[in-house]
Amino acid sequence: MASEDEIRQAFREQIAGGELLGSPFTARLGKLMLEHLDRSTEVGRRILSWERDPATRGDLVPTRLAGALHALIIDGKDDRLKAAYPPNDVSDDTLWTAIAGAFETHEAFILERMSFAPQTNEVRRSSGLLAGFLTVADLFRKPLILSEFGASMGLNLNWDGYHHDLGGLLWGDPSSPVRLKPGWQGPSPPDVEITITDRAGCDLNPLDPNSPEDCLRLLSYIWADQTDRVERTRAALQIAREHPTLVEKGDALAWLRDKRLKVLVPGTVHVVYHSIAWQYLPPEARSAGEAIIAEAGSRATEAAPLARLQMEMDDDPNSAALSLQIWPTGETRELARIDPHGRWMKWKGWQA
Repeated sequence: MASEDEIRQAFREQIAGGELLGSPFTARLGKLMLEHLDRSTEVGRRILSWERDPATRGDLVPTRLAGALHALIIDGKDDRLKAAYPPNDVSDDTLWTAIAGAFETHEAFILERMSFAPQTNEVRRSSGLLAGFLTVADLFRKPLILSEFGASMGLNLNWDGYHHDLGGLLWGDPSSPVRLKPGWQGPSPPDVEITITDRAGCDLNPLDPNSPEDCLRLLSYIWADQTDRVERTRAALQIAREHPTLVEKGDALAWLRDKRLKVLVPGTVHVVYHSIAWQYLPPEARSAGEAIIAEAGSRATEAAPLARLQMEMDDDPNSAALSLQIWPTGETRELARIDPHGRWMKWKGWQA
C-alpha cells in the first residue's frame, strides 16, 4: 500500500504539472486536495488508501479524480459543481464545498471512475510526430507503414487529416477543423511528400469515437480550464468518426512482436511510434518492448528499413524528447525538445 505521504506527493506533482502546462485550475485542485482531502468520505478513504503507485508515472490518482469530477460537469450531472468550475470565478471555500458535495452525491460514479486508468489523446502532439514522419520520409524516400503503440482512441493516427504550421511549413488539409501551430524554434523540418500504405494502433483499452460514453471519458481527462483543448479534441473526434482508423484491443507489445513487426515489407519503411505512452509500462515490460523492436531492427535491410519515433519524457521535467532511431544502422538522434502537450517545439532535426 502507498503511504499517505506518497499519495499527497502525487497531488504535489499535479500542482507542478498544472503550473508547467498552463492550467492554473488543475494546480488549484491539487492544492485543495492537499489542504482538505481526508478519510471522512468514502472517496477520501479510497484515495488515501491507494494500494499501488499513485504518482504521475504510475496510477495518476489525481488525474483519475480530476477526470471523474470533470465528467460530472461535461455530462450535466452536477449543476452546483459546474457553477464552481471554470469559467466561473469562485472562492476556494465555494469550490471545495461543491467538490465535497460531489463526493457524497456522486460517490458511486467517482469510485467507479477511480478504477480506470486515465486515457488522453492530446492532438497537438501530432505536429511533433509529423515533423518526425517528414524526417523518416526524407531519409528513406519510401512509403510509410505506421504502427502506434498505446493509441488510445487513435486521434494521433489521423495526423495527416489535420492542418499543421511547423515554423512556416504548412502541411495537411487546409480545410481541417483541427489547426495546429506549435511555437517553433529552429530550422524547418524537411518538406517532402509522405505516402502511407498502412496504419494501425493498439491499446489495452481502446476508446471508440462513435461511443458517447468513450468520448465523455476522453474529454473528461482534459483539464477543465483548457477549453481550447476540449474544442480541438471534439473536432478531432469528428474527423475520427468520418475517417476511422484501426485501433486493436490487446497487449501492444505482443501486437508488435507477433503481428506488425513479424515481416518487414520491402519497398516500405515501417515506423513504430508512441507519444507519452512508453513511460506507463512497468520496467520489465519496457525492457521486453526494447528487445522486440531491436530484434525487428536486426532484420531490417536497406530495402525494408525500420524506424522508431518516440515522444517521451526523460530527465528534463520541462519538456519531452522527440527522438528517432533507424535501422539497419541502428542510429539514434534527438530531433527536438517538445512541450508535453505539443504547445511548442525546439527543432534540431536529423542533421543537427
